[in-house]
Amino acid sequence: MNPLVKSADRTLAILDLLTDHRDGLTLTEIQRLLEIPKSSTYTLLVTMATRGFLEQDAETRRFRVGIRLWQAGQSYVAVSDLEQAALPYMEALRDTLNETVQLATLDGTDNVYIAKVDPDQQLRLASRVGIRLPAYATGIGKALLSQLGDEEIRERFAEVRFVQYTPQTIMSLPHLLAAVREVRENGYATDNSEYTPGVFCIAASFSGHRGGSRAAISVSIPEMRKTPALIATTIDNVRSTAHQLSLRMGYQDGAGGNV
Repeated sequence: MNPLVKSADRTLAILDLLTDHRDGLTLTEIQRLLEIPKSSTYTLLVTMATRGFLEQDAETRRFRVGIRLWQAGQSYVAVSDLEQAALPYMEALRDTLNETVQLATLDGTDNVYIAKVDPDQQLRLASRVGIRLPAYATGIGKALLSQLGDEEIRERFAEVRFVQYTPQTIMSLPHLLAAVREVRENGYATDNSEYTPGVFCIAASFSGHRGGSRAAISVSIPEMRKTPALIATTIDNVRSTAHQLSLRMGYQDGAGGNV
């Protein structure tokens, strides 16, 4: 008797296949290569994408491995490449401002932190790589959401219950949409103690070629060190770094942050 569960075996076969095709494959290509019925292939792909183990490029319709796979096994190549590419820029930003710098990507309605560099300060942000926070409650989350259209944000947050972490937390979808539109206009996002009391964050998004490798960086400033001059300097440096990262990742429009 064959102990294999057919659907589980096919799921793993899809992951194996996409691991070897970093640029992704279409539904038809996956179905042809694995010789799985098209209806079954479609159902498996949709399920895996919904759970975050795959992601689909909106333009090419190609599927590739997603961030959940990286979180489970630290094997998500795109995130690994993104972290390696971004780290020198994050370190330069940290050295300029001497504050905590973080890198995150968007997964559903949460931002997932994939890299962090700490400052030479006794008082620093207590956070860790791998943690996920609600995007509506963080500056880096709002920066990431600014890369989406309003309609997609509405769809993602349609069933979300907004939790009030601090008195400053955004508590409704209309307020979130208004905040995200402001991010798009300014080219950066802020978080004024909206998740962590006493911490002010400034963040900007960037993306690679054809909108791939979407991510955002943030700088976190403790309330006791926050001054108008430092905020202004941080905004300039965060936006500039996001711009440099966009170019580094192959973005062709020449616009950094909020692309």
